Amino acid sequence: MSSILVIDHDIEFGTEFVKVLKTLWGDVTYSSSYDQTVSLLNQKRYDYIVVDLESNTSQFNDMLNYLSITTESKLIILSNSKDTQYKEYLFNKGCLAYLYKKDSITDICETIVNTIVTISQRKDEINNILLVQDSLFSIEHIENTLSSRSYTITSKNRYNDILQTLEDKLFCMVILDLEVEDIDHLKLIKNIDKKIPIIILSGDNENCILEKITQLGVSDIIKKPISSKEFIYKIDFWHKFFMQAYNLESQQVILAEYKDIVDKASIVSKTDPKGRITYVNKNFCKISGYSEYELIGKPHNIVRHPDMPKEAFKDMWNTIKNKKQTWHGKVKNKKKNGDFYIVDTFAKPILDNNNEIKEFIALRNDITEIEQTKEYFKQQHNILGDSLESAMNLAKEYEFAIDNSNIVSRTDLEGNITYINEKFTEVSGYSKEELIGRKHSIVRHPDMKESFFKELWDTILSGKVWTGQIKNRNKAGETYFVNTLIVPIKDKNKKIIEFMAVRHDVSQIIKLHEELENTQKEIIYKMGEIGETRSKETGNHVKRVALYSKLLAQLYGMSSEEAHLLNLASPMHDIGKVGIPDSVLKKPGKLDKEEWQVMQSHSQIGYEMLNHSSRPILKTAAIVAYEHHEKWDGSGYPRGIQGEDIHIYGRITALADVFDALGSHRCYKEAWDDERIFALFKEQRGKHFDPTLVDLFFENLEDFLAIREKFKDS
Repeated sequence: MSSILVIDHDIEFGTEFVKVLKTLWGDVTYSSSYDQTVSLLNQKRYDYIVVDLESNTSQFNDMLNYLSITTESKLIILSNSKDTQYKEYLFNKGCLAYLYKKDSITDICETIVNTIVTISQRKDEINNILLVQDSLFSIEHIENTLSSRSYTITSKNRYNDILQTLEDKLFCMVILDLEVEDIDHLKLIKNIDKKIPIIILSGDNENCILEKITQLGVSDIIKKPISSKEFIYKIDFWHKFFMQAYNLESQQVILAEYKDIVDKASIVSKTDPKGRITYVNKNFCKISGYSEYELIGKPHNIVRHPDMPKEAFKDMWNTIKNKKQTWHGKVKNKKKNGDFYIVDTFAKPILDNNNEIKEFIALRNDITEIEQTKEYFKQQHNILGDSLESAMNLAKEYEFAIDNSNIVSRTDLEGNITYINEKFTEVSGYSKEELIGRKHSIVRHPDMKESFFKELWDTILSGKVWTGQIKNRNKAGETYFVNTLIVPIKDKNKKIIEFMAVRHDVSQIIKLHEELENTQKEIIYKMGEIGETRSKETGNHVKRVALYSKLLAQLYGMSSEEAHLLNLASPMHDIGKVGIPDSVLKKPGKLDKEEWQVMQSHSQIGYEMLNHSSRPILKTAAIVAYEHHEKWDGSGYPRGIQGEDIHIYGRITALADVFDALGSHRCYKEAWDDERIFALFKEQRGKHFDPTLVDLFFENLEDFLAIREKFKDS
């Protein structure tokens, strides 16, 4: 709160005056003499000084001169006199108000508080005034009068400079003196934005153009010589007028921005009171498959799915039409092509001033994938033998995640949180008091890289919408995931004023996908072990081949996602051995020509087993099974392809499989020592193996040996 110093030699009046002012403001100090004032000002700076205009003018002038020289405080004058001339002098000195002491003390104090509040608020408003003036005396006079009232004055007197300045900065008004020479005043007025008030300063010699200027729509005309009180009153009036118009337009722009973010983040429709569609956004058309033309004028039953019970719609219409309340529920709809989609829906009646329904608006979030994943997960757990109670519990947890998936926050340009909804506090574990004013880093997970958020901020600061998935950590240290859409909110000048983020909690989906992937991974290892068990291979062979393959893929430059995929798929490289007879597969001696042809067929068998799946892991495993016995020089099987015609998955698994097989005991051979293995790899570089992979193997040999040691057979 700003501080006020009251200086009044009349102790009786001053004491009562300060008492009343303190009840309205609070931080008020009283001084009854010049010496006491000097002492107080040496101890503290005061924002505002209310000083009594004493009958002893010379003493008052001493005080006024002292205050103007030694402080930056803004002055408010009290006086028993209505001396107009002296009042004009004080306003020219930057005095904020000249108040008559014989008025009610309460009225005087309220005027002081209102003046201070208005001037304080103006600091945060558009307070720039462009002064078109070439008289240094007039410029100084206007600056003295207005700067103390928190206006910022920019003075120009050349036509091009004026237009450039108006383009570079936003002004709340233009003060144009018609006595400025070498300017076409009419042309200038025509080129000033009509939203900016124009105040004309006119002498007695400009009557000839005043009529033309008036026709151009200037806001006000002030005749010279200028009365400071009238001048201040009109400047304050037009500033207030400008700010009201500006704020109204800004609110309309922000409202449009909010509507835009809702349109982008949700599936939106509006209907008239009879239920006929009057508006659909692009998301509605996209998910339903209907065009806007096909939907407008139709009832929503155009997308109604037969699975939806009629009672659900009766309940919805009773809620929004009869009770005039918001309805929330889950709705299954039918697309134009016959497919279905499921939406989490909020339907709300829009009421007019008479509490009559004007229209209905519905906002929806697509939860089809969530519902399908939930159903799939339930089926998987039934297959694995989990109890019905466990499956139902998971379904309830998933339902909870859906019901709490709309998380909203707003931040300022520095990233400080200015608003959160209840669901944000629920998912983060923090209270509103702990979050407001803080940055979103309070919930940042340490796994999230700085580069991720740099890209995010670069996007939204450029005015673009950002979408993505973020991993967060709540107050208890637990991880949660949110699909996030962040939209820059702009004012009417397209300037970003804040950011709004809409999130959906997808933690349960991520956890389900991870669990399903782990289940698939376990199944894949088991399948790989089946093939190896039939040929009596060592227990950890498939695990070592998987890890060797992943390491080689990373060294080769594959993405972490692709390397991970190969890690999951490579254990099934010999799955085709399940189709090889024991007489061939387990023969301790050398195979004859016919037996060798049978053995080679395991590559084709494995490929046929896996290739018909649509799963990325099994598709990758099919390639590995088919091509891991092909050789760089074309002498391999089953197709005899060579070089880079062999898929990189096959080339990598070939090296990994041979390295582990040579170092392991088999029914038909003893394990080789490292020296013999390394000699073979060097000799087969560019023959059996991809030369680049052989080089990477030797350059990173310690890493491969560490894997072998960690997972060696007991």
